[in-house]
Amino acid sequence: MTIDEKYIDQFINVTSKAAIASSFFLGKKDKIAADKAAVDNMRSELNKIDMTGEIVIGEGSLDEAPMLYTGEILGNKDGPSFDIAVDPVEGTNFVANNHPGALSVIAIAEKSNLFKAPETYMNKIATNAVEKGLIDLDYSIKKNLENLADFKNTNPENLTACILDRPRHKKIIDELKELKVKIKLITDGDVAGALLVTNPSYGVDIFLGIGGGPEGVLAAVALDAYNCNFQGRFIFENENDIKDANNMGISDLTKKYNLSEIVKGDAIFSATAITDTMSMKGIIKKDEFFYNTETLVTYKNSKKKYTNIEKRKLHQNIFKNK
Repeated sequence: MTIDEKYIDQFINVTSKAAIASSFFLGKKDKIAADKAAVDNMRSELNKIDMTGEIVIGEGSLDEAPMLYTGEILGNKDGPSFDIAVDPVEGTNFVANNHPGALSVIAIAEKSNLFKAPETYMNKIATNAVEKGLIDLDYSIKKNLENLADFKNTNPENLTACILDRPRHKKIIDELKELKVKIKLITDGDVAGALLVTNPSYGVDIFLGIGGGPEGVLAAVALDAYNCNFQGRFIFENENDIKDANNMGISDLTKKYNLSEIVKGDAIFSATAITDTMSMKGIIKKDEFFYNTETLVTYKNSKKKYTNIEKRKLHQNIFKNK
């Protein structure tokens, strides 16, 4: 089975409507309301689509509704079966404080073809297209950066590494400093950070460090369409993490996952900017009823890979939960 290209437009609409709804709360210091608005609209739009879609990466469990919970079935049940991963608002703090970098994100794959990531951390490394084996989670920071510099016919000091600004990354940051690598620290936005390696104009050569496992899967769908390199390894901090992983069929707790193991077959990725990003403008209200949106969309099937930034003008027909 292949995913019909007609679904590209429909899933762009899903993230666009969620982003518009969340944008009503820009700068209002209420990240919970911003997230709920996006969730309500994402669910409403998904239920209009001809499909049977199962949330394999969501925001919680059934008892944590109204979140889009793992295992939730969406769509009108009249169409193909899909796996769905969602992050209705990546960067809720960005929305609450009207800071750049907030996205509404969804990824779709054929049934049973999207990795079901546990709610735990993942150690990640991503670069734009390089030779296989050039970077690896098991290599030292020094070896990865020197290999990458050699491949690009330059020196490590001319490379830029993007990493989340967290205390857990102090050792990595210190090593990057020793190599004189330029460092781009981000406060949030694990998916957006990984996507910075997709285009040389963004000025990021490598994304690395520990972030969310589910966010790693979301980013991997887009990175695959860009022919990027990615590896991830889950980090299990306690017995509950291990139990959850075992229940999801993960027995090798130290396994490295490549793109081909995270997303298989056809896939669509859609990320609409709520606030400005490096590649897209955030939601702009044009008049009383219409909004401009910009969405990064990728589509991959066995015959082609497609990436684009879609610009749209949408009506404010936003679902509001009473």
